Amino acid sequence: MGEQINVMLYGLGAIGSFYAFVLSQSPRVRLAVVARSNYQAVKDNGLHISSMNHGNHVVKPAKVLKTPAEAGEKYDYVVCVHKAIDQSSVPKQLAPAIDETKTCIVIIQNGVGNEDPFREAFPQCPILSCVTWVGAKQDTPGFVTHMASENTQIGVFPDKSLDPSMERDKLNEFTSLLREGRTPFTVEDNIQIQRWEKVVWNCAWNSLTTLTMLDTHSWLKSSPDSMPMTRKLMREVIDVAQKCDVPLQYDLIDILIDRILAMPPIGSSMQTDCKMGRPMEVEVILGTPVRRGRELRVAIPTLEVLHTLLLAINSRMRVSGT
Repeated sequence: MGEQINVMLYGLGAIGSFYAFVLSQSPRVRLAVVARSNYQAVKDNGLHISSMNHGNHVVKPAKVLKTPAEAGEKYDYVVCVHKAIDQSSVPKQLAPAIDETKTCIVIIQNGVGNEDPFREAFPQCPILSCVTWVGAKQDTPGFVTHMASENTQIGVFPDKSLDPSMERDKLNEFTSLLREGRTPFTVEDNIQIQRWEKVVWNCAWNSLTTLTMLDTHSWLKSSPDSMPMTRKLMREVIDVAQKCDVPLQYDLIDILIDRILAMPPIGSSMQTDCKMGRPMEVEVILGTPVRRGRELRVAIPTLEVLHTLLLAINSRMRVSGT
């Protein structure tokens, strides 16, 4: 069976629950989860997963926690799958579970710039960064439906002060857990390419479905200007990525448009958060590209307008206290 690996998963939404299931499939993993709205349901009855790819399962973590401090121990891996709403406040929450001599931090989130607060707080910890293409929902606390889409892109968030062989060892060990969980993944040499590719996707579909409350296809058919505007928005994000030395190509626009047209019409996680009156991931998806674009003097008029409008909607969520 091999040596026991202690893993804490922080954030038990639909995507976090999917990765909790995957990690629980390895006999080497002792899993703790930090939950919020579904805490009691999972503590009492476990986590129920209904997956088109994996079948039906009930996951019973070794510990179900409200905060990392409650665990009273340090972990080999701390896996962050929470919504990236207030990223800078999270390292302080996680600190009681982290031992800088052994803990590896794994970030599975949308957005770019997500790693920076963790690198600042834990300079000695190796960081693995992941882009997820998993479709899942949790309409009832503790009951998760996983659709067919399932892929993880993973790579090291490198640091010159850390030993590259140690970073590589952590990457190899964590991907072995994904392999044992029978989920597809690819190891990327420069994960920032995949992060920015996903942000091009998210900047378009998350913002446009949220601001219009239309699904992707209805938006694209809504007027003769909707497709050109979507393409212009994607191009602006690629312009920023290129200035950040992330080598995206403009043919990505055609690839992403073709991909969305081949799918059934969809909304977005941001649209769902907006409908539910919850704060949205505006900053890591649009805010970072806007800030970087301004710093590097890239023309981003479409991106700036959408970011400003979504900030206004987000402020309404915060004022309403939901």
